[in-house]
Amino acid sequence: MEFGKYVDIARKKGADHAVIVDTYLVRAAPWVRLKCEFGCEGYGLRRSCPPYTPDYERTRSILDSYKHAMLVHRHWIKGYELVNTLNDLIVDLEATLFLDGYYKAFGMGCGPCTRCKKCDTSKNCIHPERMRPSMESCGIDVFQTARAQRLPIEAVRDHAQQRDVYGLVLIE
Repeated sequence: MEFGKYVDIARKKGADHAVIVDTYLVRAAPWVRLKCEFGCEGYGLRRSCPPYTPDYERTRSILDSYKHAMLVHRHWIKGYELVNTLNDLIVDLEATLFLDGYYKAFGMGCGPCTRCKKCDTSKNCIHPERMRPSMESCGIDVFQTARAQRLPIEAVRDHAQQRDVYGLVLIE
């Protein structure tokens, strides 16, 4: 496989799964951002979240300008900074792909960026080299996308419950 090297890198850096998918299999839908707007107490408080991120129509057009993506999965371990480490892995994979000639590589992480204690949304991000939008904030249906690859994901009932988180690196 052309991207096998990058799948191996992702796994060596802690991914439980990393699979190459055709971008037409990555699902985007208008209802996904509603979950952010009406279900997340952080809505509008970070540049990695709506309304600062692309809506699903723009996301779909972005996805359609790529052929492949790497879907990266990590399983939550209690007490472990999972979201931050997954997001760092996504940015690192994007950089590796870029430096290897895949100049269009772009990553999307999981959840809100927490690099800064408080994000000043009135200004540009002070960590643009490390901050990426979350998949869900861009309207990607992470559940359907993961399940289509037969990867684990279930609804989380409380904050102590184990969870599966995902990131995506677009590759061309």
